[in-house]
Amino acid sequence: MLSTRPPPLEIDEALLDRFGGRGPRYTSYPTADRFHAGFTHEDYDRALLRRADRRDEPLGLYVHVPFCRTICWYCACNKIGTKHQEQSSPYLEAVLKELHLVKHRIGAGHRVSHLHFGGGTPTFMPDAELARLIGAFREAFDFAPDGEGEYSIEIDPRTVDGARLRVLRDLGMNRVSLGVQDFDPEVQKAVNRIQPKELTIALIEAARDSGFRSVNVDLIYGLPKQTPDSFRRTVEQTIAAGPDRIALYHYAHLPTLFKPQRRIAEAELPSSPDKARMFEEAVRLFEAAGYLYLGLDHFARADDELAIAQREGRLNRNFQGYTSHSSGDLIALGVSAIASVGDVYAQNEKVLQGYYDALAADRLPVSRGIRLNREDFIRRDAIESLMCRFELDWGWLARRRGVDGARHFERELAALAPLVEAGAVRIDDAGVTVLPRGRLLVRAVAMAFDEYLGKGARPAGGYSRIA
Repeated sequence: MLSTRPPPLEIDEALLDRFGGRGPRYTSYPTADRFHAGFTHEDYDRALLRRADRRDEPLGLYVHVPFCRTICWYCACNKIGTKHQEQSSPYLEAVLKELHLVKHRIGAGHRVSHLHFGGGTPTFMPDAELARLIGAFREAFDFAPDGEGEYSIEIDPRTVDGARLRVLRDLGMNRVSLGVQDFDPEVQKAVNRIQPKELTIALIEAARDSGFRSVNVDLIYGLPKQTPDSFRRTVEQTIAAGPDRIALYHYAHLPTLFKPQRRIAEAELPSSPDKARMFEEAVRLFEAAGYLYLGLDHFARADDELAIAQREGRLNRNFQGYTSHSSGDLIALGVSAIASVGDVYAQNEKVLQGYYDALAADRLPVSRGIRLNREDFIRRDAIESLMCRFELDWGWLARRRGVDGARHFERELAALAPLVEAGAVRIDDAGVTVLPRGRLLVRAVAMAFDEYLGKGARPAGGYSRIA
C-alpha cells in the first residue's frame, strides 16, 4: 500500500478548527512525558552492554551543546545563557568522558550513519573544540562515507561566517540548519534576536559554496509583533533564498514554564485567527514554490533527500526530526540529551551541575527513561508510519510485528470514525491512509494509537497545538 508520492496537501479551515487541538509531536513513542525516575543509569548500562552484540546494526549520535551567547525570549530549549567562552572547555571534557563510558560498554568500531549537533548553540564551541570532539567520535566509531551519512549541525547565523562554514564542512558536517524565525526587524527586536536578513542569506549562499548537501531554515509563526502581512514577507524572502528544507514551527507561549518568555509582551502576540492565516498562507506559498509537506512542521524540495525518502517509503523520525534512513540506535551525549538504545529511552540530567557530578562519579548521567514492551513497539511502528508516510499498511505491520493490525487496533479504528466521516482518513482492508484533507492533522490520527494518552500526567503547560 505504500505510495510512491504523497498527494498534494489540502487545507480545510473547518476541519482544522474541529480537530486541530493539542497533542504530542511524537519525536518518540512512548513520548518523553512518560519517562520516569525509576529508570536509572544501571538500566541504560545494561542496554548499552546488549548493544555490544549488535555491532553491524545502524547507529546514530546526538550531541547537545546548551550554551548561547544571548537568550532568545521565545526559546523553549534546554539552554544556558553566557558570554563566557571558557565554559565550553569543561563541558567538552565532560562529553568526552561520557563518550568514554559509552565506548567502554559497547566497544569500538560500530558503524555510524547519523550525527547531529543540537542546542543551545553548537557553534558556541570554538572550532578547535569541535574538531577534537569529532575526532574522538571518528576514533570510537566507523563513520559511513560522506555520501551515505547524515552529519548535521544547528547554527546561529550570528556566530558563523563563510570561513567558519568551510571549517565545519572540512570537519565532515554535510548538512546545516539555520535559525531564522522571522526576518522582520520589529519582530526580531520583540524576541531579542537581532539578525539582519542579509547576514542569513549570505550564509545560505556560503553553505552552498562550501559544499553542504542540504540547508535547512527554521521559521516560527505566532511571535510578538507578527502580522499576516509581515510573516508573508518573511516566507517569501525565505523561499527566494532557496533553502532545501524549511521547518515552520508554532510559537507556544508558556511563560510559567519558560522564564525568558516572561520578557515577551502578551499584548503584542497575534490573535488566533491571525496565526491561522499565517500558517495557511505559508503552507500555500511553500507548496506553490515546490516544497513538499513531509509532515508535522517540515517541508522539503522535491529533489531533497527527505522528499525522495518519503516517496520511496524510507522516511524515518527520531528526536532530531525526519531522516532519510533509519539511524537505528541513537547514542545521545550532553546535558538533557535523550538516547534510544534497543528497548530503552534514556534521558541525561537536565541541570548542568548534575550532569557534571554524575560523570565525576564515573557513571552515565541518566536521570530518567523508560523501557519499551512489545505493545510499545507495535504502536511506535504504527505512529511512525503515519507520521512519515501518512499511512499504516496492515501487511507491513504484520511482517514487522506479527500482528493483525485491523484486529489489534479495532478500538483505535473506531475512534478514528469522525475523521473518516470528515474525509480526512480512509480505512480499508489494506490499512489506514491519511487523505490530503487530513495531512495537517496527522498528529490527531497518531493520537488514536497512543495507549498512554489519558493515563497519568502530561507535560506542564500541556501539549502544543496540532494545527
